[in-house]
Order: sequence, then C-alpha cells, then structure tokens
Amino acid sequence: MFLGELNGLDVDAADVGNAYLMAYTKEKLFIIAGPEFGDLQGCLLIIVKALYGLRTSGARWHEFFADTLMDMGYYPCKADPDVWMKDSGTHYEFVCVYVDDLACIMAYPHLLFQEPRRRGYKLKGVGEITYHLGGDFFRDPDGTLAWGAKTYMKRVVNQCASIFGSLPKEWTAPIDKDDHPELDTSEELSIEGIQHYQSLIGAFQWAVSLGRYDIHCANMTMGTFRSAPRQGHLDRLQRVCGYLRKYPDAAIRFRTGIPDYSHLDHVTFDWTYSVYGDSGEELPPDMPTPRGKPVCTTTFEDANLMHDLTTGRSCTGILHLVNQTPVEWFSKRQKTVETATYGSEFVAARIATEQIMDLRYTLRMMGVPLDGKSYMFGDNQSVITSGTIPHSSLNKRHNALAYHRVREAIASDVIWFFHISGKINPADVLTKFLGHVTFWPLIKPFLFWRGQPSQVKTQSLFWHGQPTFVQSS
Repeated sequence: MFLGELNGLDVDAADVGNAYLMAYTKEKLFIIAGPEFGDLQGCLLIIVKALYGLRTSGARWHEFFADTLMDMGYYPCKADPDVWMKDSGTHYEFVCVYVDDLACIMAYPHLLFQEPRRRGYKLKGVGEITYHLGGDFFRDPDGTLAWGAKTYMKRVVNQCASIFGSLPKEWTAPIDKDDHPELDTSEELSIEGIQHYQSLIGAFQWAVSLGRYDIHCANMTMGTFRSAPRQGHLDRLQRVCGYLRKYPDAAIRFRTGIPDYSHLDHVTFDWTYSVYGDSGEELPPDMPTPRGKPVCTTTFEDANLMHDLTTGRSCTGILHLVNQTPVEWFSKRQKTVETATYGSEFVAARIATEQIMDLRYTLRMMGVPLDGKSYMFGDNQSVITSGTIPHSSLNKRHNALAYHRVREAIASDVIWFFHISGKINPADVLTKFLGHVTFWPLIKPFLFWRGQPSQVKTQSLFWHGQPTFVQSS
C-alpha cells in the first residue's frame, strides 16, 4: 500500500471464489457415490480437484495461481514469495496474494483481472480496496490513505460482550501503569474460561497485525499465561477490550514524505583501524533495478529491564517506519536475563539492527531505491556512545555479540544511531505499561493524528519544534 501511494499507483482488491477448485490434487483419493449422484450411485469416483479440506490443497492452489501469474509476466519477490512483481519501466507493479485474497498495486489494476476471468477464475469484490483481511481502507479529508481496523474492533468488542455478558467498561490505557500480571494469585480459570482467554488472545493478536500496536505489549505479556491463566488475567483482557472499545478509530496513515534529519549532528568516524576494517554494506547480487521514488527508514528501539519479575527477563520494543509510515512493530521478552539496563538496551539495539538489515533487504528486493543510511533512535546514551564511537570499549563481555553486531552495522554505513529522550520515544509503548498521560502522546502521532506527526506537541520536541517532514512531490 505504501509503495502504491509513494508512486501514485491505484490499489484494487479481489477474492477468488473458486480458488482451490481451479487446481488439481496429487493425492490418490476416491469416494463411493451416494444417492445424490443419481445413476452413478455406488460407483467409485476418483477425486481430481484440490477440494477444500484435503491435506495438500493449499499447496496445489498456490502452484496453480503461480503458473497464472508467471504467464502474465510476474515473478515472485525473493524477500516474500507471496508478493509478485513486474517491471513497468518507471516503477514496479505488485500483486499481493494471501490464500485467495488479492491486492493489486499498479497504474491500471482493473486490467489485471481480465486474464484470470478468461481462464475461468470467479472473482468477487473486485474494485478499489476498502476492506481487506479484516482491515478498513479509507482516505482522510486531506486525501491521505489510512488503514484501520474499526470493523474488526466491533467484532472483538461483541465477542468480549458475549463472553462476559455485557460490554466492557471503557478505559484510556490497555493495562494499569506498572502492573505485573505475573504476580497475580487469583483462582485459576476453568476449561471454558481458558478457551475464552485463548480466543481473546488470538483476536487481539490479529488486531496487532492490523496496526493496533498500542496493545502489542499488553497482548504479548498476557499471552505468556495462555496455558494456565487466572481470573485476574482474564479481567485484564476485558480491560484491553474496553480500551479498544473507547479507541476503535486508530489507523496507520500512509504518509510518503521523506523525514528531514538535517538538524541532527551527523558525526562520521574513521573505522578503518578498528576490528571491522574498511567494511561496507553487503548488497544482494540479484536485486532488481531500483525504480520509483526513494525511501528512508527510521527505527525506534527501547528495552524495559526486568519486565517479568518472576523470571527477570527484559522486554524489547521496536517500531519501524518507512518515510513517515509505521510498517512493522515488535514487542517480545528477551531470551536472556540481563542484570543492568545497559545490557537489555544493547540486546534491543542488536535486534533492531538485524531487523533494519532485513527491512533494507526486503525493500531492495522489491525494487525500492533507498535514500542513504537507516536511522535508529534509542534512549540509552551509554549504548549509543559504545555503539557509535570506534575507540569505545566494552566492559561487560557477555554483551559482546550484541555490541559487535551494532558497531559493525554502523561501521558499514548501514545505520545512523542517535539518542532520543525516553519521554518521547514511541517504542516505549511496546515495552511497558503506561498511564494515559504518558501513553497517549506516544501513540497519537502515528495512530490518531490526521496531520503530520511532527505537528503533535510531543513529537515537536524531537523535531526541534519544526515540521521537519518534507512532503513528496
């Protein structure tokens, strides 16, 4: 969607009504015809089509539709085989496939559907994308394309009401500030209660996939108890649902302007005589020729020391933006126990660095030109100093791998690493439970604000009070 907005392309959606039945199965199956087959009753009938419910029908449909797309001149992206590309000279056109749901991003998407129809595909819901995989697509009054989940939120709230017997109370934050669900000692849930709990966790997880990263930390934390939850844990999920009921209008807005970081102090060091030598970014040898307008990626990372008091494990939170648009979010407990904030923050920086490299690879394999290095922001000055200055030493040897991973990426000109105040770090909502006063200013610029994020008071502190986002022409 972002690339479509960036390059002025249209986006249409469609659903293949006879998807599996178009393909042929490789399984050896037969049935004994019943009375509904008339004169063939009692005969052995061999199944040749990939019927719904067969073990390999999904794979057969994928292969069949892949043959169709290849015949039409498309080829799969090596970073995501379900994204199909075609070079159109000035830009790339895409067909995104999710089982039998299609999203086509191109100059004239309605022309794409002519060939599948000729081949016998029954396409439903063909037209400009308005609802896809649970997400709503609409435009703000200023014309900005937005992707929300208001329709899905109504379904989740109704599901919660059916479980608890009434609509949940509205809340201004998903979980109480500084709450620790792992210390809950309420009674364990019954089998039915566990089923309700797991159902809500699954529903919230899909909401996170639809852009509601404001509940990501809460859902990640509560998901750790899904095998043996307690009543207090279920009550917390009811509160999360109450928060979604109060704020159903959150939406990711596809803002394509490249951010202006000229006000930052870009200091370049000579890494030639370090252990990393004269290193550089490794580029994919088979990447397609870059087409279209360039993009710049921005990453905010954070860690919360001892997020889980029973295990001592910290939490990592990462928010990735392409230009001004959030495209990926990450909230997860760290796999190791760190004894100091420095260690947990370096682990978060290492994970963010690896995800940045993955994002840059994906963009390149989709034919997107990159506008220089990626920007990464963290709120721990000690980690930034250790990571960006060649002669900085490491005193905690158990952090060596994270330390070298981040420093090598900086020495290779992959990323810039800058400090941001923890009070305005958007990744904070992905690592800890915050009260509304702290929580709202961090999510408002990217989920609720209809103007430019830099116009929000909290973010303007970082942007030096200036609307530093440059609009794309």
